[in-house]
Amino acid sequence: MNSEKETFQSKNYISKSLYYRFSQFVGFLLGARFFVAALLTFALYVSTFFLFNQDESFRNFVFDFKVHGIIFCTVLTILAGGIINQFYDLEKDNIVKPFRTRVQSFIKQKYFLYVYLGLGAISLGVAWTISHNVFVFFLVYQFFMWFYSHKLSRVLIINNLTFVSLTLYPFFGMMVYYETFSKKVFLMAVFLFLILLCIDIVKDTLTRSVDKTFGYTTIPNYFKGKNTKIILISLLIVTMTVSMKLITKTGISGFMAYYFAGGLFVMIFCIYLLLNTSRKSNFLILNLLRFWVFVGIIAMLLNGIEHKL
Repeated sequence: MNSEKETFQSKNYISKSLYYRFSQFVGFLLGARFFVAALLTFALYVSTFFLFNQDESFRNFVFDFKVHGIIFCTVLTILAGGIINQFYDLEKDNIVKPFRTRVQSFIKQKYFLYVYLGLGAISLGVAWTISHNVFVFFLVYQFFMWFYSHKLSRVLIINNLTFVSLTLYPFFGMMVYYETFSKKVFLMAVFLFLILLCIDIVKDTLTRSVDKTFGYTTIPNYFKGKNTKIILISLLIVTMTVSMKLITKTGISGFMAYYFAGGLFVMIFCIYLLLNTSRKSNFLILNLLRFWVFVGIIAMLLNGIEHKL
């Protein structure tokens, strides 16, 4: 009987231990924004090869270790940025994202900080081996990642502009690396900047009361509901104008032309939803715009494959 009881207790302990380790692993992935980093990595590879890299063959691109090194440093920096952001937003996330916070509680915050420092150091080390310019590029990136979480995330308008700029910073780096400057690339960057800005503002409308409690001065808190809607509608109209410019003035074709044309209807639908005052409408707008960004990555991939072939 004692032997059977000990065996049962041993199995139960192993089961709990595996559950605990698995929870730690999931907590780390969520804390580091791993899935966001994975999506940005995919977007970087697609945009680098099919948009910025106009002349290089696929074979040369695959063996261009400098590019892979830059993207690797970017991924590590994004993961580190996600960790330091959740460290500063921990109290707010306890209310806004209780499930994620609960899972992250399986790991002590000091271990998150150790990983943050490790990822940052590895990223800068690899960047240094590539070139001194790349090292400076990522040093600036990591500094503003930290400074955004530490200070800028609480400053009106600056918080939204900084967040979107940091999201696009790696793409700007690739554009400079390949020296791909054109009206089409510029307008596409403006289009993406505006959509990401709208996403960030809509996200703030969903956490308005919590942001106010913890001292985050956001557009929905400062300008209130009606004026926030006017700002969002204005941004969406400007985004539609950029879409029409891309279609009519840059000679864009294929899947990307369909994407920007379809984007006009998405923006119109979002404006229609904004006229509805319900929280559910804001949640739908947020996820619709996020989905449309993902559709844009796929459209770029398909368009690039079509033109390369």
